[in-house]
Amino acid sequence: MSWNLETKLLHAGDPEPRIQGAVSMPVFQSTMYELEGEAGYHDIRYIRLNNTPNHLALHRKLAALENAEAGLVTASGMAAISTSLLSVLKSGDHLLAQNGLYGGTHTFVTETLPEYGITVDFIDAADPGSWKQKLRTNTRAIYVEAMTNPLLHVADHKGVTAFTREHDLISLIDSTFASPVNFRPIEIGYDLSIHSCTKYLNGHSDIVAGAVMGRAERIRKITHLLNHLGGSLDPHACFLLHRGIKTLSVRMKQHNESALKIAQFLESHPAIAHVNYPGLESHPHHGRARELFSGCGGVISMELKKGLSAANQLISKVQIPIHTVSLGGVETLITRPAATSHSGLTAEDRKRFGIPEGLVRLSVGIESTDDLIEDLKQAM
Repeated sequence: MSWNLETKLLHAGDPEPRIQGAVSMPVFQSTMYELEGEAGYHDIRYIRLNNTPNHLALHRKLAALENAEAGLVTASGMAAISTSLLSVLKSGDHLLAQNGLYGGTHTFVTETLPEYGITVDFIDAADPGSWKQKLRTNTRAIYVEAMTNPLLHVADHKGVTAFTREHDLISLIDSTFASPVNFRPIEIGYDLSIHSCTKYLNGHSDIVAGAVMGRAERIRKITHLLNHLGGSLDPHACFLLHRGIKTLSVRMKQHNESALKIAQFLESHPAIAHVNYPGLESHPHHGRARELFSGCGGVISMELKKGLSAANQLISKVQIPIHTVSLGGVETLITRPAATSHSGLTAEDRKRFGIPEGLVRLSVGIESTDDLIEDLKQAM
């Protein structure tokens, strides 16, 4: 039977028959499992090898959500990103990466990968005509984000997959900001789709986890590397992620609708200089976002006319948003990326990427939209 996404979120990948009739997936808090004539090391059932019943149920569900052949859950989003990149790149290889990546990813590709003899050049992911001049004979992959953090730029994703097919490259995308509800990159030709499950997929601000989906052979290679690196997710965290995923569709509907209304309010407010949200017609990539995405998610960023002092005042005066890092949970969160997610970048890099000190990022939760707007209004 072919299921819609809402049904897959609830039932895809679950064991058949149910384990002892349990409607909710039980937690298998066992380090090891009795041997049954396994063919090789990676077939032995062991938590670090990412193959407990909790892991396997999640792998099947994650794959189903993006219509991929296989999926893999990891200990964090960065574990998924780093292991995926290291599985497709080796010493002497070259990577093309989108300008303005998440700070942790930027640091990994600019500082860690070069230690392994891997070089990187950055591209304007919205300008396919400029990519070929960065191409080298040893270029092996291209890495982009569905929407960048925190400026919400939208890459030419169809251009990326066409370019990688033409030049025999591997395409990787961090699709965290979109979630499988709004965008399924595998369907338009991406090789690997990566998520920080800490955010929307889990949605409840109580675990750190990651995932990667793609063709079975690629996922098998990433799994074997992850087995050696040790980035496996604890079974209880697997259980929490499995539970959180079930409500993804209803949560994303509220995130999408509420964030758009709040972005429209902010854009019209006299204290605001600029709002970044692809759902706004004023966004430079609005047309592309409408073509690719079912919704634009819950993250908004904004610049206030009075700069850093006004940003700090806004953060201190709001009553509902919580001043902290991360995003994608049911609670609305507020932060300055220059002081948190992108603090590891140099001031010069932040300036080059267009991330001023006073930029404020809002991760819209599922509270009343009217209450959030009233709170922002009084704070400004």
